[in-house]
Amino acid sequence: MANPVEEFNAYRSKMNEKMMADNNKIVKRIFNLDTNAFAEGSLPKKTKELLGLGNSLVLRCDDCVKYHLEECYKLELSKEEVVEAMSISLLIGGTIVIPHLRRAFEYWEALENN
Repeated sequence: MANPVEEFNAYRSKMNEKMMADNNKIVKRIFNLDTNAFAEGSLPKKTKELLGLGNSLVLRCDDCVKYHLEECYKLELSKEEVVEAMSISLLIGGTIVIPHLRRAFEYWEALENN
């Protein structure tokens, strides 16, 4: 059975390399801005990743949700912290977020089993 974490990261890496190889200044600047926005600052990286996760759920971007879940996992946030943050996103985003929340739970489980 395929590992969803490895599949996601392999695809993301492959496509990011292709986009960067195109040498588009705007794409490179957006990637740089994204990297710098999530660095330690006045807000800790953990807080920023939870914000990214929450916004990604409300915007219904499954790839972004997976990315931020993985970052939260690497930063050793507990499942309880992540679920609490996602519950706020469900409240803000409404029931349309539920399918994305299901996939988020599934991906967190894959991270725990990886």
